[in-house]
Parts: sequence; structure tokens; C-alpha cells
Amino acid sequence: MWNPMRDGLTARHRLITPDQRGLGRTPLPGTDREPGLEDAARDVIALLDKLGLEQVVLGGCSMGGYLTMAVLRAAPERVAGLVLIDTKATADSPEAAQARRDLAKRAESEGVTGWLAESLLPNLLSAETREARPGVVETLRDLVDSQQGAGVAWAARAMANRPDATELLAAADVPALVVVGEEDGLTPPDAAQAMAESLPKGELVVVPQAGHLTPLEAPAMVTEAILGWWPFA
Repeated sequence: MWNPMRDGLTARHRLITPDQRGLGRTPLPGTDREPGLEDAARDVIALLDKLGLEQVVLGGCSMGGYLTMAVLRAAPERVAGLVLIDTKATADSPEAAQARRDLAKRAESEGVTGWLAESLLPNLLSAETREARPGVVETLRDLVDSQQGAGVAWAARAMANRPDATELLAAADVPALVVVGEEDGLTPPDAAQAMAESLPKGELVVVPQAGHLTPLEAPAMVTEAILGWWPFA
């Protein structure tokens, strides 16, 4: 997902894109306990330790934003700044959490090919992107279809189990950039504005004509927003 932004960001900064368990080459956690983003957060912290990085600007889109907040909760001293893209601080409603659990069961029993991408696309991409940019649509469909059902199920349950992070962000006294697509229906601009206002040093950028996956839909604009915001010398 971050490949369209990689060249623009690495021209000025080091960029690290962790491989998340169950969604890449790293296996799922070997545990019987209920899935939780704290497992993925521990992986990120372990990677920082391995790379010898005491502090980083940490960011993510959608679930990546939830993972960013999980790392902030677990190790706030490692976070020098936040980039929260098309995500939200609030926990799922009971209905939304149940929908994720239902998705998890289907992904485990059927896999994801043939149904998950089609069910997600209307919510993930803006209408303009879906109608006028078939390349982006196919890229997203390929990303979804390439996932293993077990990994998708684990991620869905972990998101359903995540706690509210509103107070966590309100106490995060670090520079923070909030980015949201103008047509994001899952984590809409008003929710992004509320999140930015709750952050002591929060700034908001709204990306026009984009939906829930602005790094794919408008990579140049998101890159420009990050580089323009960057608060460190």
C-alpha cells in the first residue's frame, strides 16, 4: 500500500514498513488467546529494538492507525510523532464489532477470494476513484485477494477487540498529523477533525476526492502533507 509514496518519502527520510503478522510473510502469533493489536504492537517495538531506533515518527492508515495507537499505548517513549491516516480513536460499536467477527468467520471458512474485495471496495475507495481509475481498483483487489483467510480473520478480530484511544491521544504531547479522504465514509472528515482537535499538537489535512485509502488514491498529496508537516530538523 505504501509503495506509491515510497520514493517521495525516502528522498528526505528513512521509511520503515513493518511486515504485519498474518498479512505478509510473518506468521500469526502462536497463542490461543483472543486476537489483540497489542501482539502486533510488540512486533513493531521489537523491530525498533532490532534496528537500534529509540524514537520514530509512527504512522498508519486505517488498521495501521489502530496499530499506531496500540504502540503508543505500549511504549509512548518510543513515539516522537504521529501520522494517523483515515483512522479513528473510538472503539467499534457493538454492531461494528460483530460485523468484523462475522467477516472473520467467513474468511476462515471460505478464504477471501471472490467476495471480500467486492464487499470492501465501495467503502474503501471514493466513487470517482472506482469509476475513473481502474488501475487503483485492480491494485486494491489484488492486495485483498492475495491475503490468507486466517490473517484476515485475526486482523478483523483484533480490530473488533481494540479499546477506545480517545484519552490516549489527548495525552500524547507529540506532533501529530491527521489525514483523511474527503469522501471517507468509514472514518469521515468530521471524526478526523475531532481526533485532530483532541491531540495537543494535532494538525488536519483533508484530501479532496479520496476515500478511505488515501495512500493508494492520492499518494502524492499524502506525501506532500507529511513532508510539509514534518516537525523535525
